[in-house]
Amino acid sequence: MARLIIQTEGLGQQAVELRMGVNRVGRGPDCEVRLPHASVSTLHAELALTNDGVYLHDCNSTNGTFINHEPQAEAWLTPGQLIRFGSVELFVESTEAIVAIPQFDRTEPVKPAPVILESGLTSCPQHPERAATFRCPKCQEHMCNGCVRVLRLKGRPPHYLCRICSHHCDRIQDNTPKKKKGFFALLQETVKLKFTHPKDKE
Repeated sequence: MARLIIQTEGLGQQAVELRMGVNRVGRGPDCEVRLPHASVSTLHAELALTNDGVYLHDCNSTNGTFINHEPQAEAWLTPGQLIRFGSVELFVESTEAIVAIPQFDRTEPVKPAPVILESGLTSCPQHPERAATFRCPKCQEHMCNGCVRVLRLKGRPPHYLCRICSHHCDRIQDNTPKKKKGFFALLQETVKLKFTHPKDKE
C-alpha cells in the first residue's frame, strides 16, 4: 500500500498508509492524514490513491504544498519525493495500490460412493430407497424418475436433464437377471380362456 513517512518531529505517528480513494490531509479532526501543526490548513490537500498511483491536489491551502521544495497545486507522486505541507515534511516511500485478492479453496467435495440396493441397482442419492434410473455423464450424478428434470417439446420425445448441471442424462439399463416365471404363469399369459354361462348365449 502507498506509504508516507513524516520527517518533521513532534507529530506522533511517523508512518502514514494511504487507503484507496481520497485521503484528506490537514489539521482538521476529520482528515485521514491529520497533521496537527499551525502551518497546516484545516483542509490542506488531498491525496487520491488509485490503481495508477497517488495524485496530489492542493485545496487552496494558506501556506501551500511543495514537492522537492517546488510549489505544486497538482501532481502525480513518485517514490523518493519529499512533500511539504506548510512546514511539515513527508517522504514518499511507496505509491503502489496493493489490492489483496482473497484465496478460495477450490477443492471440490468428495461425493459419497453410490449405494447398491439388494436388487443390484444403484440407489438415488436423494431417495435411497429408490433405484436410480438416470445418470448424468457430466457430473456423474445418479437420479430416479422423481429427481430427473423432464423437458417436453411439442412433437418431439422428452429430454431428461440433470438436476444439478442440467446436462442431458442417459437412461440406466436394468441388467439384473429376470426371475423366471413358472409354467402356470406362462400359461396364463399365452392362453386366455373365456368362460361363459349358457344363459349368456340366449
